[in-house]
Amino acid sequence: MGNFVKHVSDRACLVASDATWMDDAAIAQLVTTSQLEGMQRVAGMPDLHPGRGYPVGAAFFSNNKFYPALVGNDIGCGMALWQTDLRASAVQLDKLEKRVGNIDGPMHDTHAVAQAITDAGIHPTGCEASLGTLGGGNHFAEFQQVDTVYEPEALADLGIDTRHLLLLVHTGSRGLGERILRQQMDAFGHSGLLSDTPEAQAYLAQHDEALQFARCNRQLVAQRLLANVRSGGQCVLDVQHNFVAPATIHDQTGWLHRKGATPSDQGVVVIPGSRGDYSYLVRPLRLCHDTLLSLAHGAGRKWIRSACKDRLFKLMTPTQMGRTALGSRVICNDKQLIYEEAPQAYKGVDSVVQALVGAGLVELLARTKPVLTYKTRGECCE
Repeated sequence: MGNFVKHVSDRACLVASDATWMDDAAIAQLVTTSQLEGMQRVAGMPDLHPGRGYPVGAAFFSNNKFYPALVGNDIGCGMALWQTDLRASAVQLDKLEKRVGNIDGPMHDTHAVAQAITDAGIHPTGCEASLGTLGGGNHFAEFQQVDTVYEPEALADLGIDTRHLLLLVHTGSRGLGERILRQQMDAFGHSGLLSDTPEAQAYLAQHDEALQFARCNRQLVAQRLLANVRSGGQCVLDVQHNFVAPATIHDQTGWLHRKGATPSDQGVVVIPGSRGDYSYLVRPLRLCHDTLLSLAHGAGRKWIRSACKDRLFKLMTPTQMGRTALGSRVICNDKQLIYEEAPQAYKGVDSVVQALVGAGLVELLARTKPVLTYKTRGECCE
C-alpha cells in the first residue's frame, strides 16, 4: 500500500497521496467520529470532505451499536450505470439537449411507477411522487462517452459497447430518507442505537425500505430519460454508497456505515468526477479490511457551497457554466446550484482515483467523458 494509506489516529486512517487535496476540517471530523461509543475503526477515502458534523467520503465500523446519523438523510444514494442504444458518433448535442426534456416533476406514467414499486417490493411510503426525479445537491444524470479503454475484456463482460453512450444516474431515496433520519434524530439525537433492540430493528426495516426506494428511483430516472431521447438501455451496475450493514472486519463482527463511500466487495464500480471532468470505471483488486472494504464515491468537494457563487459569478455567467472544458453541456437552470456544483468546487478526479490505484485497491477499466449532464430545468431543487 506504500504511503497511500495514512494513519491519522489509532482508529482512523486516510487513503490519499501527497498530491490529494484534503481539508483539515474533514480530517478533524474523521478523528472525532472515531471516538464515538463503540466505534472501532474509521477510514477516509481520497474524496473525503467535511459534512454536517460528520465527514463525507468515509466508512465507519462499530460494534454493539450503530449510528443512523452517520448514514445521513439520503439513505441508499448511489450510482447506476446504463448502456444506451445511442450511437456516440451520431449524437447531435442540440437535439439531445432538447429531447432530454424536463424530469423535475412527478412522472405522468403512473403505471410505470406502480410496476416499478411492485417489482421492488416497496410498501406505500407517501413519497411515491418523487420517484423518477433527481432532487438537488450533487445529484445528476449524465450521458457519457467512453473515452479510453484500459481493459476491453472487462468492459465486454459488463455488456458495455464503446460505440454507444452510457447514462450515469446519481440519486437516492429523496424525501423518504430525510423523513427516516428526522424521526431518528427527534427520538434519539446523535446517540445511536444499540444492536438487537426494538428501536434498532425498526430503523433497519425503514432503512432497507429506503435502499429499495433509492434503487427504484434510479431505475425510473434512467427509464424516463431514455424514453425522452428515444433510446433503449440496459442497467450494467447499481452500487449504493450511503447505508449501514452488518460486517466482519478483521474477524470482528459489527456494523459498517458508509457515507459517500463505495463498497469494494460488490464488483465493478464507477467513480465520477465533477460534471466538467472525466469519470472512471474501476475494478476492486482486493478486500482491504484496513480501509473498511470501501472506495471513493466521486471527486469530493473542495469548496463549501456558500463560497462557490462569490468565487465564480464575476468570472463566468450561468450560461457560460452550461458549457464545460471537455465540450459537454450542463442543463441546470437553478442559478445558485450551477455555481455550487461547478467543476472548480470539486477535487480533480484523477488525484482521487490515482490514490486508490497507488494503494493497490483498484485497477482502471475505462475512462468516460461527459456529453450532457442533467441537473434541473427549474429554478430550485427540493
